Amino acid sequence: MIYENFIFVVFKIEKHKLKIIMKKGFRQLFIVLAIFAVSVLSSNAQEVGIRFGGTSGFGGVAIDGVFAAGQFSRIHADVGIYQGGLGIDALWDFLYKPINGEAFNWYLGAGPSTYIGDVFQIGASGEIGLEYRFASAPFALGIDWRPTLWIVDEHSNTSFGANSFGINVRYVFGE
Repeated sequence: MIYENFIFVVFKIEKHKLKIIMKKGFRQLFIVLAIFAVSVLSSNAQEVGIRFGGTSGFGGVAIDGVFAAGQFSRIHADVGIYQGGLGIDALWDFLYKPINGEAFNWYLGAGPSTYIGDVFQIGASGEIGLEYRFASAPFALGIDWRPTLWIVDEHSNTSFGANSFGINVRYVFGE
């Protein structure tokens, strides 16, 4: 890559040392963001948990939070690791309705997504999902699908990924 060669020439850093520095940097960045996300999510979140799945087919795991934003809307946010990179999503679920009572809910939303890894990408994701809230325990299980249109890419390639599915396990605070 052009940027890597520039760094090697200007700073006279060997390739394997640069990779070690970058890995440490990503780990530290992820830890800081995870601590920040957990503290923010637990302070005023409606639900906090883990999302297993990924972005554009990349498998991964993310801290998953849901924030109340009205009777039939909410913010669904994730901070996660996908194939060695960091992904951040903040989706506004503008349709959030129960199905046959209060146990099953479905939602539909959209919002910005970013990926920082081997490539840097910014895009817009859609989301449709189904979740089940247990009446006897404060947990919610869900599945979702997140197609993403990657608009900004360091290689100037606009792309569409429709193969992002996830499983959510979240703790529900209050009602």
